[in-house]
Amino acid sequence: MSFVLLRDGAFFILSFRKERKHSMYKQVPTSLNFVDREKAVEKFWEDNDIFKKSMEHRKEGETYTFYDGPPTANGKPHIGHVETRTIKDMIPRYRTMKGYMVPRKAGWDTHGLPVELEVEKMLGLDGKEQIEEYGLAPFIDKCKESVWKYKGMWEDFSRTVGFWADMDNPYVTYDDNFIESEWWALKTIWDKGLLYKGFKIVPYCPRCGTPLSSHEVAQGYKAVKERSAIVRFKVKGEDAYFLAWTTTPWTLPSNVALCVNPEETYLKVKAADGYTYYIAKALADKVLGSLAEEDKAAYEVLETYVGKDLEYKEYEPLYKCAGDAAEKQKKKAHFVTCDDYVTMTDGTGIVHIAPAFGEDDSRIGRNYELPFVQFVDGKGDLTAETPYAGKFVKDADPLVLKDLDAEGKLFDAPKFEHDYPFCWRCDTPLIYYARESWFIKMTAVKDDLVRNNKTINWIPASIGEGRFGNWLENIQDWGVSRNRYWGTPLNIWECECGHQHSIGSREELYKMSGNEKAKTVEFHRPYIDEITITCPECGKQMKRVPEVIDCWFDSGAMPFAQHHYPFENKDLFEQQFPANFISEAVDQTRGWFYSLLAESTLLFNKAPYKNVIVMGHVQDENGQKMSKSKGNAVDPFNALETYGADAIRWYFYTSSAPWLPKRFSGKAVQEGQRKFMGTLWNTYAFFVLYANIDNFDASKYTLEYDKLPVMDKWLLSKLNSTVAEVDSNLDQYRIPEAAKALQDFVDEMSNWYVRRSRERFWAKGMEQDKINAYMTLYTALVTVAKAAAPMIPFMTEDIYQNLVRSIDADAPESIHLCDYPEVNEAWIDKDLEANMEELLEIVVLGRACRNTANIKNRQPIGTMYVKAEKAMDKFYTDIIADELNVKEVKFADDVESFISYSFKPQLRTVGPKYGKLLNGIRTALSEIDGTAAMKELRDNGVLVLDIAGNRVELAEEDLLIETAQSEGYVTETDGETSVVLDTNLTPELIQEGFVREIISKVQTMRKEAGFEVMDKIIVYAKDNDKIMDIMKANQDEIKREVLAENIVLGEAEGYTKEWNINKEAVTLGVSKVQEEN
Repeated sequence: MSFVLLRDGAFFILSFRKERKHSMYKQVPTSLNFVDREKAVEKFWEDNDIFKKSMEHRKEGETYTFYDGPPTANGKPHIGHVETRTIKDMIPRYRTMKGYMVPRKAGWDTHGLPVELEVEKMLGLDGKEQIEEYGLAPFIDKCKESVWKYKGMWEDFSRTVGFWADMDNPYVTYDDNFIESEWWALKTIWDKGLLYKGFKIVPYCPRCGTPLSSHEVAQGYKAVKERSAIVRFKVKGEDAYFLAWTTTPWTLPSNVALCVNPEETYLKVKAADGYTYYIAKALADKVLGSLAEEDKAAYEVLETYVGKDLEYKEYEPLYKCAGDAAEKQKKKAHFVTCDDYVTMTDGTGIVHIAPAFGEDDSRIGRNYELPFVQFVDGKGDLTAETPYAGKFVKDADPLVLKDLDAEGKLFDAPKFEHDYPFCWRCDTPLIYYARESWFIKMTAVKDDLVRNNKTINWIPASIGEGRFGNWLENIQDWGVSRNRYWGTPLNIWECECGHQHSIGSREELYKMSGNEKAKTVEFHRPYIDEITITCPECGKQMKRVPEVIDCWFDSGAMPFAQHHYPFENKDLFEQQFPANFISEAVDQTRGWFYSLLAESTLLFNKAPYKNVIVMGHVQDENGQKMSKSKGNAVDPFNALETYGADAIRWYFYTSSAPWLPKRFSGKAVQEGQRKFMGTLWNTYAFFVLYANIDNFDASKYTLEYDKLPVMDKWLLSKLNSTVAEVDSNLDQYRIPEAAKALQDFVDEMSNWYVRRSRERFWAKGMEQDKINAYMTLYTALVTVAKAAAPMIPFMTEDIYQNLVRSIDADAPESIHLCDYPEVNEAWIDKDLEANMEELLEIVVLGRACRNTANIKNRQPIGTMYVKAEKAMDKFYTDIIADELNVKEVKFADDVESFISYSFKPQLRTVGPKYGKLLNGIRTALSEIDGTAAMKELRDNGVLVLDIAGNRVELAEEDLLIETAQSEGYVTETDGETSVVLDTNLTPELIQEGFVREIISKVQTMRKEAGFEVMDKIIVYAKDNDKIMDIMKANQDEIKREVLAENIVLGEAEGYTKEWNINKEAVTLGVSKVQEEN
């Protein structure tokens, strides 16, 4: 048990050791450490299958579909997963309470290179050659085992966070049924002519031996400092050189052309270093300027051209190997080409072209029919044709520069810093590399993508329109194949005659192969590769192409593949597509958000989700990115064990808008826990304490609204307004706004309603007023628990079980099986809420006046004057008087009379406006009636003066206004409301202040002595005649307030303590009256 003592606007819980034999409600522990209580709730949910019952309970409801972006079970959860899971859990809980059937199927993303790398590491392998030596079948088996490495950890983590999803029947992307649905999708795309094999420049990881999709590349950029090269290319037939620039010196052995901008101006110059150069006019000074000497210019212009004039001008091959390759291919090379992609921002305005290593280079190569020269192998090493055989491209850079310098071909090698893409999986620098690869022609459906995206409610809208929308506007074809092993096999079979066929199902595979194994074969390499089909063109056997597909295609296929659509569950898929809601972190704009939209557009031409909340990343408390290497990563399990799930969930709802980065710190979590959860818990504890003392059973009473006093009606009005606001905000995915409404209500319920109503709970007997107070607070607690249940599911369950289930066995078994609270419009009284808000504003100003005057709250004050938009009736003024400890509250329009105003001109603004009239204005302002002038200024917005027959208008910004308060009065103003406190204290007021201080000190001593709530005591006082005289004169009031049977003056026994009460030293004592047997 506990005893609630209210002091200075907050209530404190004291220990109360004596147990009642038959408590109506379970005793509420006062500790704010919720972790153990959450574990008990988690066990209750598990033991009673509450999640399954919540699904069963709503099976007839309208479907509201949530898709869970599948995590990979071979990686551990991090603190960012707590953030996403809080949102992913909360919205479905809310929709379930609103009556919807919310399917929540968990999923596992199981394919892809990260799994292969983990297995490579485990087996001590390095690269594709060693994998194939080890054996593909055992390697694939190890991959299948590896993906479940942390499955148990993820499931424990999800339960601890309170994330409800069907984990017993998850979708698994490596499952044959899932893959068969993907094959159907790929065949559909193939049949539309949108899946093609191309020779294209792709971002390529030489370590992983596979190309990356554009959305994967976006995840791995780093700022790097490297050397570029400005190279002299010898012009054929003249003693001159093209100065060309490249940021990738390793591509120079593959050079077959140069490129200029056809519209820009180019110069032929004689430079101070003795060479003759061709260079862009716009960049000549920047590149050649350093050659200048005191008496000699950097260069002399010999001729001027436009870029088009230089087209087809030939130069000598920089490397013999490129010249030989061009001859072998019988193609013309080593001449100047034109293209407007060449800019004048960097370099020389002349760019080196190697068609195998760049998107623009490749395009120009096709336009000019240049030879295809690719002196780099699949491992990223230069080939034997070059002088740098076996060197990795980045390691070759300094060797290329050294050789060119030795041959007099290197003009300069300036350092530059730029963002360069690295493999997001293994951290190897990527190269842009011409490869045969399979692509989905996303450019063909760009307009559909853009249109479908516009149907999605992006939260925030700026990501849908900006980051994601811009991405779609510049969409590239999706490089969907991977030259790896552990992935969904690409379902294309090829014949040596050139015929290709896409298999769309197991049945089709069996029909075309005639192989019984096709009925059961596992859809993975190497097993699927053993199945050949008969070519319908030539009758020979067709083999499957070796590639697997991008694992992002797996995750983007989950809306239909999780149901094995279209082979099964057609109705179920259509019922659950598109999703009403998804949520992931911002980095998924080019990941899962995109792959979902891409596949849905290709297959169904509609958006796959209606609403998406984009989450910001979780940073450390200093705003730095978390990483293990920095040592600033927060372990989610430690955080959950320290603070509890509800507290962390609440932090993520309230710390900022969902899409903004969060600076995670324990201090911030605990602050939110204290302000909201602690306040709600203590209010609940207060109710249970007194309900148990009175044996109050809420199920035996009804709330009779017409019998309620104003304070109860106000709380119920605020309660229903709050529920309406929270409901509306959650319906529109405005999460911080919903949380703030709940927090504000709980604060007012605790620190205003309970504090103002506490004596009603202490009253003897069970009068109607006490029943009203109990039922009002009970209704508010149960309703706010239900409204907050989706957000803090553990604590609200605890409150519900104790307040509702303990007295009503027929109530729903869990708060999460309840309906979301209905708003009772009849109980909403906006005028009442407005009046109470004004009252609270007056109280705040009154407290500020007390602070200014340095008068304690326990010291009564005679009169307070208030000027407000409207006067308040006695009910409200009595509350103000009691709250501020003043004897009388008067509403008046003339509070200005307690303040004097003086005015001076603001020289900065008045000087330029009125110049020569300034002295006259200064004089007039010094003589003006300050109070009347202030009224005119407030009423009209300007103060009008007549200065020597000239009309002068002064606004507030033209005036320096000083206020002075009348002696013995303190004033505070906020907007239209002003409060004046009469601080003149009579002897009677001073004595009453002493009495209140004495009562407060005795109450504190009761707490320190460990007395119980109903214990009777004896009060002692000694060593101060003034204090003892006051106690004697006011003994009845003191005895009543502190439950004293007697006051003994002149001695001190029991628990004693020395006090300084308003500068009077005194010793007080308290002892407990022994109960008679």
